[in-house]
Amino acid sequence: MSSLGLLLVVAACGLDRLVGDPRGLLHPVQVMGWWIARLRRAAEAIAGDSPLALRLAGGAITLALVGGSGLAGWGLERLCLAGGLLPPALGLPLLVVALASALAGRSLEQAVQQVLAALPTAPGGSLEPARRQLAWIVGRDTEGLTEADVLRALAETASENAVDGLFAPLFWMLVGALLWGWSGLGAPAGTDGIGPPGWPAAWPPGPLALAWGFKAASTLDSMLGYRRGRLRWLGTAGARLDDLLTWLPCRLVALSLPLAAGRLRETPQLFQRALAEGAPDPSPNAGVSQAVYALVGGCRLGGLNHYGGEARPKPILAAGAPPPDRAAVERMLGLSRRLELLWLLAAGLVAGLVAWGLGGGGLAARLLAVALQAQ
Repeated sequence: MSSLGLLLVVAACGLDRLVGDPRGLLHPVQVMGWWIARLRRAAEAIAGDSPLALRLAGGAITLALVGGSGLAGWGLERLCLAGGLLPPALGLPLLVVALASALAGRSLEQAVQQVLAALPTAPGGSLEPARRQLAWIVGRDTEGLTEADVLRALAETASENAVDGLFAPLFWMLVGALLWGWSGLGAPAGTDGIGPPGWPAAWPPGPLALAWGFKAASTLDSMLGYRRGRLRWLGTAGARLDDLLTWLPCRLVALSLPLAAGRLRETPQLFQRALAEGAPDPSPNAGVSQAVYALVGGCRLGGLNHYGGEARPKPILAAGAPPPDRAAVERMLGLSRRLELLWLLAAGLVAGLVAWGLGGGGLAARLLAVALQAQ
């Protein structure tokens, strides 16, 4: 893993936790959403109501948006790294800001805490302010929700979006740092790059390219991934790609969250239970992420939700636990903070072991060369 890439990712995580997404600044997801809306209008005008044409158009939109976003990230990496047009004193901070834009740790936490703050503190208080705040961050109907319903919605949002908004993009950033390390980018001066023959050193997609590519797929799923009307076919490609890109990060969260909670011995059992209890959910990832947070956080999730007036039952998760209260929601947010730190520490450990192994391998190769020359 590239030491430069890992340092950039760690700095981006710190910046995200420090400032989140400042209001008034153009966000890359806004640009992606602008393009999705216009491409959707063009696709529907051309494809009409033909399922096949809509599927093909959805595939083209997905390819264009994900590919274009990844290419934009790759181009910014090339501009900002050594040898690019921007000096490192300007380019590296710009890369950190761009990487932080793909993370939603603080913004998710702030959104959840704003709803908690809007809940009445005395019996009989109005729930309307909390319902209005909640409507900004969930897709379910919020009219008429009780306080228990609001708290359950917050707990489910905090657990599901922890994967979508934080750990999945962080995973792909770390994969990008690994690609940089494999190609030799960011290696200390005087060391050899590593990679397959013909691999162009310093040219692979890195943390930003992969993170922005993932965010494009996630944004497509959030805007077009609905099973109604033309979106049933138009949004298929984006939704399937998002499911695929989130599958492994979600299961790594399910495996590592018990560790972040200090429950090492229970990790295999909790991991298996999360997979089993999350399996009935229509989403291959949302149910698993909610299940592991419910099990580790000690609260019951799932039940009946309404979307556009239509009732949709969700599987019950951690059935023997109590329903979530304010403390349980805050506990879930705290688990995400600890897990993020654990992932970064683990990545640093892996990077150190790889660097140590490569150094030892290089020394062994030089000793072998000397021995062969002596013969």
